[in-house]
Amino acid sequence: MSELLLKLFVPKGDSDDPAVRGACGRLSGLTGIILNILLVAGKLTAGILTASVAIIGDALNNLSDAASSVITLIGFRMAGKKPDKEHPFGHGRIEYVTGLIVSILIIFMALELGRSSAEKIIAPDEAQFSWVAVGILSAAIAIKLWMFWFNRKIAKRIDSPSIAATAADSLSDTAATAVVLAAAVCGQYTSFPVDGVAGLLVALFILKQGIDALKATQAPLLGRPISRELAEAIDGLALEHENILGVHDLVYHDYGPGRAIVSFHVEVPANGDLVTIHGMIDHIEREIYEKFGIEAVIHMDPVCADCRCGEMRELAESAAKSLSPNATIHDLQVESSAAGTKVYFDIVIPFGLDMTDEEAAEAARAFINAHGAEAVIRIEHPLIESR
Repeated sequence: MSELLLKLFVPKGDSDDPAVRGACGRLSGLTGIILNILLVAGKLTAGILTASVAIIGDALNNLSDAASSVITLIGFRMAGKKPDKEHPFGHGRIEYVTGLIVSILIIFMALELGRSSAEKIIAPDEAQFSWVAVGILSAAIAIKLWMFWFNRKIAKRIDSPSIAATAADSLSDTAATAVVLAAAVCGQYTSFPVDGVAGLLVALFILKQGIDALKATQAPLLGRPISRELAEAIDGLALEHENILGVHDLVYHDYGPGRAIVSFHVEVPANGDLVTIHGMIDHIEREIYEKFGIEAVIHMDPVCADCRCGEMRELAESAAKSLSPNATIHDLQVESSAAGTKVYFDIVIPFGLDMTDEEAAEAARAFINAHGAEAVIRIEHPLIESR
């Protein structure tokens, strides 16, 4: 069924193709709206028949899912708009915003259901057993399981955080409805407030999925590090070229799926031919776009190769390693005069060291000073995804 729908309504193309992404977003959104409205109607009927807060709460959760599908549908439509003068990088980040809104709705419904369930535990009302309700809940579990697989397939097809959040929500709904179904069956055999407890468990299920989805969707909005695999691939491509001695300060700018820019520095010989090296860097930028579909902006750092520079590089690297075994240096410049030697460089240290950036810089300066040189040091942190 899933494959048939994708073949019928999604054109062939790459995951970054706006037409493919728009079609996938519409298919996911419309399917979610239709099925969730059916589930709301069925569960409200079952909840009224049994006077169950857990079933009614589960129905309200599906109502929020239907609203989320509407938001996803609108978000993909807006994200597919072409760049304009107000938004020269396009509208792709709207897809991340819709995922964020969906996550917040999930959390809100979890809190509301938790409150209602707590009231039902404190002042329990006897829920009525109904085989019709059992049948409706069983059908709802089957539908939500299918929606999970369907949305996960779409999310993988176009690498969409918002649809992945929808898939995760469908899975949590499946578990939640299973708990409600178990409570509906067990409640007829005990005076314990099973209905209220089941509602509270459902609320916790929904809350966890909402928080997980929130974490996944806020990362690209706040700014996330480039993946280590992509960083290593870009480094490798650049280092294949003659006269590229090193790569650092790789920054990933995410403007939505298929709309990314990377900027980084390459180290080149200080005595190299400027025109030749500039042409080579332009070629690397074109290669990155052709291979990864990413715009690249490359800054050139000339590296001195004489003996004094080599000695200072070794000294700077030792100063960095005194702070952390994983620390690295770049942008080394050496000034030698009658007054002595002055070295400028940046140190990249991991997050979480037991010292401030100012303390780290002062410790490295003291290390350099102890070896007879003066240092100007800037502390940076990794911009690449940690292992």
